[in-house]
Amino acid sequence: MKVVFLEDVDGVAQGGEIKEVKNGFARNYLIPKNLAAPATHNNTQRIDKLSKNADVNRIRQLDDMKELAEALDGTQLNIEMRAGANNRLYGSVTGTMVADAVAEETGHSIERRLVQLDNPIREVGKYLVPIRLHAEVSATISVVVYATGTDPLAEDEDVSESILEEGDLSVAVDPQADVDSTQSNESVQEGNSTDSTIEPTEEVPSGTDGSSEDLVSEASGERAVAELDKDSDKDEN
Repeated sequence: MKVVFLEDVDGVAQGGEIKEVKNGFARNYLIPKNLAAPATHNNTQRIDKLSKNADVNRIRQLDDMKELAEALDGTQLNIEMRAGANNRLYGSVTGTMVADAVAEETGHSIERRLVQLDNPIREVGKYLVPIRLHAEVSATISVVVYATGTDPLAEDEDVSESILEEGDLSVAVDPQADVDSTQSNESVQEGNSTDSTIEPTEEVPSGTDGSSEDLVSEASGERAVAELDKDSDKDEN
């Protein structure tokens, strides 16, 4: 079927163009959405006016898409799915599901074809998904797919709180206690060192006059007498 395009259709034609398209595409999509009209004599005669209208619509649409891109860019969508122990989903997240989630989260309806999802998402995780709103305008959203019964955002908070608590404990230690402990250990070590250098003293028995030299002389005399007695015994034998 030959149609006159009333508005730009991305990847197909621009407003004001006359182009041959498939009957089903024209009757089921282009004409019901007022994107194109049958290329009748009356419509072709109005081609100049249609082209001007298309230019006006193009500018307006571009401005609208820029505003929408600002609203959507950076948006995070959380999609809950059933998953196995290996984080594989029972099913998949499709472009249609993402478009529905965008509408639910932001209130802005977008067509599924605008979601640039090369392949369905089949695993738990976080994904950056481009949204091509216009030939010149795109936005990027974050899609967080998590398993039923879990909340990855809450788990991240728990981990952060745990780390924070451990950090508080380390900071709360009294530095003076460490100093006192160190000084105490040093005192003990010094005490042990001093004790090891002390030698036990032996009391020297005092002589008749309290002189150590007299004791030595007396001991020497006794040894000499003992030796003479031994020699005398040998001679008698």
